[in-house]
Amino acid sequence: MVTFIILLNVKSDKVTEIAEDLASMPEISEVYSVTGIYDLVAIVRTKTNDEVAALVTDRMGAIEGIEKTDTMLAFKAFSQHDLEAMFSI
Repeated sequence: MVTFIILLNVKSDKVTEIAEDLASMPEISEVYSVTGIYDLVAIVRTKTNDEVAALVTDRMGAIEGIEKTDTMLAFKAFSQHDLEAMFSI
């Protein structure tokens, strides 16, 4: 499995809608709204680089309100936490 981190700039009135659209995609395991120069961060896990290329250029490219993406390939994971277990009450 290959992990990518996608940083997104989106129209401010579309943050929630776009985050929900992204979260519904099976390749995207997590979506966060964040502070700073980006609006959203998506964690993507695919089997091949071609799959993430299609996700970014075709499917994300078709979502109205996404203004820019920066995609990073994760080389190595140094820790893995079950975020759901950590933050559930």
